[in-house]
Amino acid sequence: MPNAAETFRARMRNPLLFRSFLFAKLPLAWMAGLRVEHLDATRCDVSVPYGWRTQNPFRSTYFAAQSMAAELSTGALAMAAVQEAGNRISMLVVGMTAGFQKRATERATFRCDDGEAVTAAVLQAMRTGEPATVEAESVGTLPDGTVVARFTVTWSFKARGQGSGAGGQGGFET
Repeated sequence: MPNAAETFRARMRNPLLFRSFLFAKLPLAWMAGLRVEHLDATRCDVSVPYGWRTQNPFRSTYFAAQSMAAELSTGALAMAAVQEAGNRISMLVVGMTAGFQKRATERATFRCDDGEAVTAAVLQAMRTGEPATVEAESVGTLPDGTVVARFTVTWSFKARGQGSGAGGQGGFET
């Protein structure tokens, strides 16, 4: 029987369920046409199309659309780690930096390979009861491998006590 994290990852990889999640929880990402191309315990790839929905006046992919894909590539790993922890954990983006190397003029894929570090931060927050942060890098590339952008997203995780407010479990309840 799969655990909660694997169930979450399977739902994120299912195009229909993922699009439904985006429509309900992240409508701008739904409108932009983001796709989860790969998701496991250590890596997530999210693509953003180049087209009228994501294009800026300079005929390249708007930085905000790239930011959504980069955040989601780190955030899907974070949501899966929170699911796997099985405890009430809140998660929040507390920082983001970006550098742009080349214009994105076709579908760009943002890849984050920091799943182990994200999971370690979630476990640390559970173990200590104190907030834990992690910086996760997402690198955007074109189909030919050209790097278009690098993002560092800083996530904060905190164990929630009984009866506390919103946050945590992402969008797929198990």
